[in-house]
Amino acid sequence: MNTRVNGSTRPVNTTPVHPSARTDRAPARADRAPARPPHGGSGEDKKPPAAARIVAIAREQYRFVMSTDARPYAVALDGPNIVLPLRGKAGLRQRLARVFADEYPGEVASQSALADAMTVLEGIAEDTDPVTVNLRVGRDPAGAIVVDLGSTDGRAVVVSGLGWQIVDRAPVLFRRSGAMAPMPEPVLDGDGLAKLHALLNMDQSAFRQLVAWLVAAWIPEIPHPALVCKGEQGTGKSKAAQMFINLVDPSPAAKRSQPRDEKAWSRQAFSSWALCLDNVSTIPPWLSDTLCKAVTGDGVVDRALYTDDDVVVLTFKRVLAMTTIDAGALAGDLAERVLMLDLQLIDSNRRRSEEELDATFAAVRPAVLGALFDVLACALAVLPSVRLQSMPRMADFARVLAAVDQTQGWNTLGDYLATSANVAIDAMEGDPFAMAIARLVDQVGFWQGTAGQLLEVLPVPLMRPKNWPVDPTRAGGRVKRLAPLLRSIGITVDDTQRSRDRDRHRLLTLARAAPEDESVSAPEQASLWPEVAPLGVGRNRPEQH
Repeated sequence: MNTRVNGSTRPVNTTPVHPSARTDRAPARADRAPARPPHGGSGEDKKPPAAARIVAIAREQYRFVMSTDARPYAVALDGPNIVLPLRGKAGLRQRLARVFADEYPGEVASQSALADAMTVLEGIAEDTDPVTVNLRVGRDPAGAIVVDLGSTDGRAVVVSGLGWQIVDRAPVLFRRSGAMAPMPEPVLDGDGLAKLHALLNMDQSAFRQLVAWLVAAWIPEIPHPALVCKGEQGTGKSKAAQMFINLVDPSPAAKRSQPRDEKAWSRQAFSSWALCLDNVSTIPPWLSDTLCKAVTGDGVVDRALYTDDDVVVLTFKRVLAMTTIDAGALAGDLAERVLMLDLQLIDSNRRRSEEELDATFAAVRPAVLGALFDVLACALAVLPSVRLQSMPRMADFARVLAAVDQTQGWNTLGDYLATSANVAIDAMEGDPFAMAIARLVDQVGFWQGTAGQLLEVLPVPLMRPKNWPVDPTRAGGRVKRLAPLLRSIGITVDDTQRSRDRDRHRLLTLARAAPEDESVSAPEQASLWPEVAPLGVGRNRPEQH
């Protein structure tokens, strides 16, 4: 290439020159210091990335497990048997951030380093076999019941048919939640139950059923009927229910308001073993079904946040209590799963302030817990041998009542069955459609027809209730749901037959049940169980003959 300079033409070299060949650069200084490696060290002792150091710290201090509901947890190697979630405010992530800052002064683990470390630790947990992680109560390998005291040192109460004792380290894994509070250490006191009864305005029959319910609430694998405290205003229902929950599973929020939807309820149930719904006036159908499932066992599957295909599983079987004025708010299914206790009106000269009640309850609670654990130990000793001639609804709970009756000389099972029949009648009276069916059977004794024909024959109230069926399909479904309640008042329901015409319609058969033999329906209590020797305070296994 040529270029013109001052009227003349000169050849120009267009070959690119490599930067290292340039002579117009400043000469390199031989005495310039090399670049300083990170953290003030030499290149040979460069520290690993922060995420790797966090993982190393975690593996030195914790072991990692996966729960049966696919949740990863960490357990301190030299600490209590309390699991820590890997993420969350009170989880392992926060603790590792603090330990990292202590071990590496001047450094703070970044959010990305902590997130990377948690991902690695979750992978470690996934390589382990699933283990059971308990909430407040559990079973050890020998079959004993373990109750978490909720203390920071991880102490627990272990109860078996031989008695109960406090251990420094729980033999099973427990998880904690922000809805839990510590339980005071139980003590042996001969009149713990009497001290509890002195705080309550209920008769002896109701109190003994309450004691049996409290004892059964620590047996983790059985369904527990929802305890319903019923009474007019001024009977202390809310305060009593709060005390009951704080005996079984202490919580800073023992009383809860009705949840707004199923997700809100599942979050509450997942964080507490026992909880109370206060001042229940009406129960929507979805909540009634949800409470029924919580009593017998329920699970909720939802999509995990920020994912497309990962799911979160919440499984629980819970101990429930409710306070209400009107038992008619209970639907048929739920009415069969409750233990109703009537509280008596408190005289003005016997009424105490809430501050006085709280102080008295706090003072007697250790003795009450010791007495309840005594009753539980006695019941566990004879429970394997208890056999009922007929199995009522909530049969596992009925067996516990039978064991308590056998060891304490009470009649809680008979009182519970009688109370359940009364609850069914109260629930019937709160359902106009069910009452219309009952009146129809009382009039004719026997009726058979289609669901549509049933709607035609039943008189519709002047003010049509919202839950009155509007078509045969809904009418058939309502009769099916009401069948247990109707059966409890002596009305049988059968929907297995079909019409003989070519349409083959399903037929409903309603009839008054034949009276049962009194000796079969109400057997003598002594025939239910073998004779046992008299019991003391429940510290020794009773001798069985």
